[in-house]
Amino acid sequence: MTDEVSSSASEPQVDENRLIAERRAKLSRLREHSKEGSAFPNDWRISHDARQLIDAYGDAEAYDANRLEQVEQEFSLAGRMMTRRIMGKASFFHIQDGSGQRIQVYARRDDLAEGLYAEFKQWDIGDIVGVRGRLMRTQTGELSVHASAMALLTKSLRPLPEKWHGLSDQQTRYRQRYVDLIVNPEVRETFETRSLVVRGIRHFLDQHGFLEVETPMMHYIPGGATAKPFVTHHNALDLDLYLRVAPELYLKRLVVGGLNKVYEINRNFRNEGVSTRHNPEFTMLEFYWAHADYHDLMDLTESLLSHVVAEIAAGEAGVVSYQGENIDFSGPYRRVSVEDAVAEHFPALTSDQRRDGSTLRNLCADLNIKCEPDWGWGRLLMELFDAKVESTLTQPTFVTGYPIEVSPLSRRNDLDPELADRFELFVAGREIANGFSELNDPEDQEARFKAQVEARDAGDDEAMHFDHDYIRALEYGLPPTAGEGIGIDRLVMLLTDSASIRDVLLFPYLRPENTSPE
Repeated sequence: MTDEVSSSASEPQVDENRLIAERRAKLSRLREHSKEGSAFPNDWRISHDARQLIDAYGDAEAYDANRLEQVEQEFSLAGRMMTRRIMGKASFFHIQDGSGQRIQVYARRDDLAEGLYAEFKQWDIGDIVGVRGRLMRTQTGELSVHASAMALLTKSLRPLPEKWHGLSDQQTRYRQRYVDLIVNPEVRETFETRSLVVRGIRHFLDQHGFLEVETPMMHYIPGGATAKPFVTHHNALDLDLYLRVAPELYLKRLVVGGLNKVYEINRNFRNEGVSTRHNPEFTMLEFYWAHADYHDLMDLTESLLSHVVAEIAAGEAGVVSYQGENIDFSGPYRRVSVEDAVAEHFPALTSDQRRDGSTLRNLCADLNIKCEPDWGWGRLLMELFDAKVESTLTQPTFVTGYPIEVSPLSRRNDLDPELADRFELFVAGREIANGFSELNDPEDQEARFKAQVEARDAGDDEAMHFDHDYIRALEYGLPPTAGEGIGIDRLVMLLTDSASIRDVLLFPYLRPENTSPE
């Protein structure tokens, strides 16, 4: 699938252009005859939305036609006209409003101001209209508004997609999310769930004593993750800046300053590939907890996710269906080390061979896994894990015991200094969270920054820069601390059964329309 949208002059496009021309002509007549001097009035006020009326009066047994007649209140609504059926002196149409629900309207010529019904017959599907009237129930039992007043609030110049095939082209849906939200109700549900997830995370962390903070999005030095940054320029200072790849180093500065439990739900930017799991701009939760370690984080993460999922998941508490698999977030989650997980996939590897660079390099070569000559056993082991093991981890699994070589900000394990006190959480074959006991030894951190600089000089454009101010902060003293990042986009993918990250981003990255790669 490409990002480009075909621009061929098909027959449907010709029809659409004709319809747009007709609607523009209608708008021109509206401008000419508008008494207030505007074809886009802003004086209609609503008292209710469709969802409120359906929730209160939708039950046909509790509110049959006779009982609805006793409800003397008039209700004022506004929404987009989605269907219309004209029958001489009376018509039925549906409006869809900000609640995402549709409600039927019954419009009769004799009940409306003189000339209004004739005007209504010139309105189009997609127009935004205001309706006021009492409730009724039709012979088919459908709750409806019997209109006593109506107004055209916004003239829609472009026709909505045909009702029998809707807006189905995936690229068009992403580009024109505004249309997608109108004609595909399940899209709205996805983003309502996303909002609930973020709200649930905030509530959980607030209840556990964490303080929400905000840190800079433009950095002098990119840091906090091994990723290639986007570069921008500050004109007044004549200074290159970087869009943040992670807020980690700023959040840990706050812990140095005495804010012992902090979190940020933040936008990050990484100049990397685009796929069903990656978007250059994405949302992360990062939180830091003084006087805790990575075991505490795993316990907290398990509680956090089981709580959030139980709050929003339908059916069995804590269980969601993702791409045909039932995933149980209720816990407890499995915990396994990187070495043991690789050993399960490659049982012939002995414990010594798992840390033998020559053996691992040969195995990578046999499996056509690309590796560089200067990589140590830790990086090679992780390449094997990423290529062969990660995709097999369907149920929530904490993977621990990461090599220090791939963990430049993590604390060394006291019993095995070649490993970091670090974990990653995998669900449905993808990383959801990354956490570790923080490295608070300034001299060790300085040495690792220097190693990262050497890697950059050798051509690794994802290696970290040397951050002198962060070292200075550590020299003031960072208490024993644990920190974690959780990918909000990937989590929402799981909880909404979305196959692509683009489905959970309102406006995902796409190539400019009608622009070739050249």
